[in-house]
Amino acid sequence: MLGNIGETFELLFDKNNNVAYKAFQELQKESEETDCVYPFIDRLSDMLDSDNSYIRTRGLTLLAYNAKWDKEYKVDEIIDEYLKHITDVKPITARQCIKLLPIIAKHKPELKNDILSALNKANISIYDYSMQPLVYKDIQKALKEIKKL
Repeated sequence: MLGNIGETFELLFDKNNNVAYKAFQELQKESEETDCVYPFIDRLSDMLDSDNSYIRTRGLTLLAYNAKWDKEYKVDEIIDEYLKHITDVKPITARQCIKLLPIIAKHKPELKNDILSALNKANISIYDYSMQPLVYKDIQKALKEIKKL
């Protein structure tokens, strides 16, 4: 069990990426099992606006993993902001976002159509040619998974 979730949460922003990543892994594991990270959902939402792509990716991931605990419809409130990251400036962040969408759709069936629509409309031509096929494949896989839900 984690010590203090609040302290671990603060480590997500640590300048040392190894420290931040370890905190992220702990919080992700905890989010799969309990709702103890959920009280930080507003802070997770704020992470989507970070200039740092690692912080954006951590926020996207932890939001997805906390969708199942979301009794206050916080994810619903920020879904448009979340879906913008399907075409994040960093293709790695975009790919992570796309891969997380089936998790949100599973726990938030009311958002399924919004998610499918955003995936279908995504303009991946903003990425280098080397990345486009990867992002395209991620989108196709996510669409297939979400349609099966």
